[in-house]
Amino acid sequence: MADDRVGPRAVLRSVAFLAAGVLAAPVLTACSEEDPAGKPLAGQDIAPAERKMIADGGTLRWAVDAVPETLNTFQADADAATARVTGAVLPSMYRTDANGRPEQNTDYLESAEIVEREPKQVVLYKLHQQAVWSDGREIAAADFASQWRALSGRDSTYWTARNAGYDRIEKIQRGANDLEVRVTFSKPYADWKSLFSPLYPKEVTGSPDAFNDGARRKLKVTAGPFNLKEVDRKGGKVTLTRNPLWWGRPAKLKELVLRAVPRDERAEALADGKVDIAEIDAEDARRIDRAGRAGGHKGAPGPNAKAVDKGSARRGQGRTLSEYAARQSALRGFEVRKSLEPAYTQLALNGAEGPLADERVRRAVARALNRKELAGLVLKPLGLPAVPVGSHVALSGQPAYADNSGALGGEDTAEARALLADAGWVPGGPVKKEKKAAGAEAKKQTGSGDSERSESPDSSEGDGGTYVVGEDNKPNDADEAGEKKTGRGSNEEDASQHLAGDGKRYTGEDAAPGAYAPVGTHAPAMKGPLAKDGKALSLRFVLPSGQGSESLRAVGKRVKRMLGRVGIRTEITKVPDDSYFKDHIASGEYDLALYSWPASAYPATDARPIYAKPVPGADGSLSIEQNYTRVGTDQVDQLFDQAIATLDENESRSLIRKADARIWAAAGSIPLYQRPQLIATRTNLSNAGAFGFRTPVYEDMGFLKKSSS
Repeated sequence: MADDRVGPRAVLRSVAFLAAGVLAAPVLTACSEEDPAGKPLAGQDIAPAERKMIADGGTLRWAVDAVPETLNTFQADADAATARVTGAVLPSMYRTDANGRPEQNTDYLESAEIVEREPKQVVLYKLHQQAVWSDGREIAAADFASQWRALSGRDSTYWTARNAGYDRIEKIQRGANDLEVRVTFSKPYADWKSLFSPLYPKEVTGSPDAFNDGARRKLKVTAGPFNLKEVDRKGGKVTLTRNPLWWGRPAKLKELVLRAVPRDERAEALADGKVDIAEIDAEDARRIDRAGRAGGHKGAPGPNAKAVDKGSARRGQGRTLSEYAARQSALRGFEVRKSLEPAYTQLALNGAEGPLADERVRRAVARALNRKELAGLVLKPLGLPAVPVGSHVALSGQPAYADNSGALGGEDTAEARALLADAGWVPGGPVKKEKKAAGAEAKKQTGSGDSERSESPDSSEGDGGTYVVGEDNKPNDADEAGEKKTGRGSNEEDASQHLAGDGKRYTGEDAAPGAYAPVGTHAPAMKGPLAKDGKALSLRFVLPSGQGSESLRAVGKRVKRMLGRVGIRTEITKVPDDSYFKDHIASGEYDLALYSWPASAYPATDARPIYAKPVPGADGSLSIEQNYTRVGTDQVDQLFDQAIATLDENESRSLIRKADARIWAAAGSIPLYQRPQLIATRTNLSNAGAFGFRTPVYEDMGFLKKSSS
């Protein structure tokens, strides 16, 4: 979905997802009766079909965000489209199965195993006897060795975004014959299966020029079910054609075309016949579902046509009813396939400075949240399992997964208030007047001009600007505690509410001392906002403002309401999508933010830079790797280091789970829910759609034979 995208470079594996160390972490072992990894919450939805039912030939047009800037997945600006191209045209020694676990790719490997552990780890790859590059040359040890040298980090003339794992290799040699590759490691590496996926030919990795520039625009030599035919930047498409030298199951499709289509134009592109498959948002999914249900009323819009057309108009695509009806009729040839992405959305808490530098305040924020409610807000309307994510490093079904959220604790508003009080944030304290206007502060934070402004809770919500949102814009929201005199909130479960029945004095935990309230009204709550050292407790909450981000903003609004119940004010700032990650998340210009991380099959390697303890540099700057919350501990780093150097899979898994428990305890980020995956496809397209964890099998995709559809 477009509303909750993984940050830039996150499609690359870990480029570049009261000290915690003294807290007791749950003891986790691989010997428990019930595997805590569990099962995936949702499976694939790809309309599977046997190959004999699929027609030979045809062109599949697949919507992507943009033509990839580079075809080299090891460069910083590689994206999801880069991965889609390389997945179809290059070798991968391993791919992920339906549980998000690495599995050997038998099209390229006959076997791969650790053959020596002492004195050094040695992995022996035995390659498929028919595996060749598109120029007819065998895939061999020279290709492995060339990629290792390019990615090892020893030669700075290679512009690489990551070298994890490759920097642990000591040497690569030919084995007993040309089909064997012997890889010797200088120090143990648990995630060795992550390497050489994809594998580039030595023509790409053999020189810095070919690696840095040559592979950005073209790949002359490939080795997959498809070859790269053309990258047409002007026309906005990439064309792949069936590889005649492919030794595996022949691709059913003759061509696979990746076409750049903005997310807010995809429903129209589907209806106009420009694409056959596209990731879409919830609004477009509902529109396609309506079209399918109205199939018996050919050419006539459904009962909600006018309302839906207004929604299209908001996207800049307003149509007359007749035009809308025609497009709805065309959309009857599509269906929505649903699953959960191998990625999760989190609430990030910037611990670099301000109130959230105090772990007690971060923990208070976490304890104020009802994560099940937040997951349900996004997933229940889509018919997907609304189960909160219990791990930072894996998702349900993956080997390293275990619900470690107990290390922090669940929703408990009383505990949240106690943590805030312990940190010195108390109600009724004196608050110094701010000299700087909110609008000026917003300009400083966002770099925006006059469009940035502060709005009252009763103002209408615009897409731009800094504003304070009330609880569903009701006048008695907790955020207005210092301005309104009618109590702190409007939710019945809020412990600070004391509905008057007899006009007597109230003595509830949050009622103001000696407070009286008229019959039938809420009692006054705390005197003024939470404050400390003359400053009110208020957090900057940054959210994207673009079309397709509605669900993310709805979650942000609900989080705001939950925090208000414990006296934490939040000021929401909406910023353009294209600057959201770079100018706010990565630069640390936020207190609270919502963004996603992918769940890797190799968490010991990929999770470490996301949660590594920031290191001050000699120039005073802070090296954070990918830890955009700036919260980390030495113990978490040590556990990841131990896990990556342990060749016993059970022990490595246990260490990763312990690291996750301590990440929870530090409360730098709070996993919320697994991201929904909504894919619109033609109804006669098989083996494609919402893939979930499993790597797409491009050679099996195709259109059903007419007799089978």
